[in-house]
Amino acid sequence: MAYSWDNRVNFVVRHLYDIDSNGYLDERDFFCLALRATIIDGKGQFSNSKLQEYQHVMLGLWEEIAELADFNKDGRISTDEFKEAVQQTCIGRKYEDFPQAMKMFIDYNFKMVDLNDDGIITADEYRFSCVTKFAIDDIESVDESFDNLLNDDDRRRGGITLSRYQELYADFLGNPDECPGIYLFGPLSEIAYTEIES
Repeated sequence: MAYSWDNRVNFVVRHLYDIDSNGYLDERDFFCLALRATIIDGKGQFSNSKLQEYQHVMLGLWEEIAELADFNKDGRISTDEFKEAVQQTCIGRKYEDFPQAMKMFIDYNFKMVDLNDDGIITADEYRFSCVTKFAIDDIESVDESFDNLLNDDDRRRGGITLSRYQELYADFLGNPDECPGIYLFGPLSEIAYTEIES
């Protein structure tokens, strides 16, 4: 069940959004995402202007996600609330039909994985992204996941372009069935996500 839709959304919450690992999403997570993006983009160097740019993007994403998913308006989004919002806004939809802030986050993710900024995520960049997001003890499973992502055009190019990444990300969130997009973030394991009590 590691690649079930439910587990994929658990992965997104735990490894992409819930940066402080407190069991829910809130504004602080998105401030942390902005700082992370600034440092990654600068290859370790800090730029206040870049931080402001990323804060604008990430706080816009937080506001849109909060509008879509904070059903009880407590300033926190539980995993269940996030899943419900994804069901309403992403299931059966293509990237172009996703909420604007989510599309910006997807594009931001591509940029963070494409370390050399050449417009293609290679196997090496994919490996790096996987092992820095969660515990992996078998590089062959990472390489197999990357291979499962690729279509013939990707193989000819030597990796995944932004438009292909957008398509795969839309499948990861919006396609409840098995598809190549389920491997977008590497070999997943089942994630037991316990809700934090208010």
